[in-house]
Amino acid sequence: MPNETKTSKIVRDHFCKYPLLKVEEQQSDDEIINQALKKASKGGFGKGFPDFIITHKNQPNFVIVIECKPQTSKHSSADLSNPKDYAFDGARYYALHLAKYFDVLAIGVSGETKKEIKVSHSLILKNTKAFSDIFSNQLLSSESYLEGFLLSEEKQRQDYESLVKFTSDLNKKLDSYKILEANRALLTSALLISLENRPFKKSFNQISDSSILAKNIALAIEDELKNSGMKKESIEQLLKSYDIISSESNLLKEKRLSNLLTSLDENFNSFSKTNKYFDVVTQFYVEFLSYAAREKQLGIVLTPNHITDLFCDLVGITKDSIVYDNCTGTGGFLISALKRMTSLANGNKEKIQEIKKNQLIGVEENHLMFALAVANMYIHQDGKTSLLKGDCFDQDIKDKVLKIRPTIGVLNPPYQNKNNPIWDLEFILENLDCLVEGGKCAAIIKNQNAMTTNIRVKELKKRLLEKHTLEAVLSMPNELFINQANVVPCVMIFTAKKPHPRNKNVFFGYFKDDGFDNRKKRRMDYDNKWENIKAKWLDLYLNNIEDKNLSVVRKITFEDEWLAEAYMETDYTSLRKEDFEETVKSFLLFKQKYEVD
Repeated sequence: MPNETKTSKIVRDHFCKYPLLKVEEQQSDDEIINQALKKASKGGFGKGFPDFIITHKNQPNFVIVIECKPQTSKHSSADLSNPKDYAFDGARYYALHLAKYFDVLAIGVSGETKKEIKVSHSLILKNTKAFSDIFSNQLLSSESYLEGFLLSEEKQRQDYESLVKFTSDLNKKLDSYKILEANRALLTSALLISLENRPFKKSFNQISDSSILAKNIALAIEDELKNSGMKKESIEQLLKSYDIISSESNLLKEKRLSNLLTSLDENFNSFSKTNKYFDVVTQFYVEFLSYAAREKQLGIVLTPNHITDLFCDLVGITKDSIVYDNCTGTGGFLISALKRMTSLANGNKEKIQEIKKNQLIGVEENHLMFALAVANMYIHQDGKTSLLKGDCFDQDIKDKVLKIRPTIGVLNPPYQNKNNPIWDLEFILENLDCLVEGGKCAAIIKNQNAMTTNIRVKELKKRLLEKHTLEAVLSMPNELFINQANVVPCVMIFTAKKPHPRNKNVFFGYFKDDGFDNRKKRRMDYDNKWENIKAKWLDLYLNNIEDKNLSVVRKITFEDEWLAEAYMETDYTSLRKEDFEETVKSFLLFKQKYEVD
């Protein structure tokens, strides 16, 4: 005769061995959990009594709810709509009620022996009604459940949206304090570094005098940077940048500094702990400058995180790569490289330290960008990256980079304009010149630089092919840099110091749809399309495959256009009247905006 007691014992024995878990049965001591289950009876009336309710002492807003059945035939129904008779259905039913107040993992367990038990997991986040499958079909450790939850795509997205809201609110607050747009991210990064100093973090809210607090912030930053092993000249540059704290009189009023520190600690740090390699400083920077659009005037365009991650695949980063970005900006490419390389190190602590100390090189000339890049790398526990303040075309800088012998180049050059007369292709040439022979370089630039109408562009393309091999050019989504710049980008990939063979086949990708949508001025992968799209792109690129909708392979010279659009056949049968009307409207708006004849 089926005996659910046996199933419950298996579950109880498994979870009770983890001291950080609180395991309760049928009901909880937590009043909020009881409130959530008050009307959760599977019969439709009264309180619900799950077999197990489990909470984690370090993550009180995460609840695990488990339902058991002795027969594996009663594990789950076809449509998961019978909570009374099936284990997994019941767990999901209780999870729906608990999700009004918590992030909930629903677990269904069936079977009377460890050998035969079936296990299913579903995750539902607070204030949502959608479940997502997660984990394998076995009971896991306490650490595995917590880490899997925190790093799940759903939780990461929820955290990101929370960060966006917090950043927007913080931006408005700093605006009310009359802090200049360009100084807001700088100020924020300074405060974040000070919060890494444990003695300061414990004591800052006890300092009532704002002037003294500002001095203590500066001392905490200096102490942290010195202990990180950062180069002396980098520390001096940063400390000069962070004079903003004591010089902004509006920050010293009331308890503004103390309140900002508290807010950052509660919001930013909780996010960064579970999103270790997310380029958070970049997100702050974009938000703070979104209204003033200062980055357009400076020719700075920040690369989206999914593209910096894609670059790691395009250039084939390994744990032994030495990565060079000669236009570092806030360090987004270096953060993605750090993430990929440490992952490939498979927990080898010595190798991870070697990666952080010697295998990431960045050069940045812009004063603000350099400060943000150093702060960004430091916040990611990497104070020893070779970040150099200066011009990548300067021979002294170049000599320092050449000594390190980088194998990989990644960059998003500042766009050529009246404030910056240097062409994008010149930055690529400079990066390639610093790589070892056979090194790979990927750069995202304006697609005008892949065309041949400009004499200077032709000259630079000729120089590139004389010294290096063009492997591929990828036409990217038109709105990739939405809210930042009116540019259409492409990605160029080269092999360094090997002249381009005359009969070399070059891959051209027409990668215009990355699955991201623009909603509420946020361009995001709302429908989880990106991973599949990325896999398709990489398959075509790595294997030089032609696809009538996505790619072609052609032999080229410096006089040819380096874009897929020049070689792909247009499928006119798919065109609609609406497409023609939209194109005409876009053209007219373009003419009006740029006064084109």
